Amino acid sequence: MNWIRTSIGEGGRIVIPAEFRKALHLKPGDVVMVGLEDDEIRIQSIREAIRRAQEMVREVVPKGRSLVDELIAERRREAARE
Repeated sequence: MNWIRTSIGEGGRIVIPAEFRKALHLKPGDVVMVGLEDDEIRIQSIREAIRRAQEMVREVVPKGRSLVDELIAERRREAARE
């Protein structure tokens, strides 16, 4: 892991070093996810957070199963009962 020294400014702000922003394709105004894990602050791009979430879902949802289709069917059944 690369480490670069930085400091915490007013209001708890921290500057993400340019080489890290470039590696993550982050631009001013981009939204990032910030997490605390094992006494470390971790920052990830929204793209990476989505990719990891999709990977987690793929591990528990069998291939060929559509959660979207199941949700639509469930909503239609509920609407028919009303």
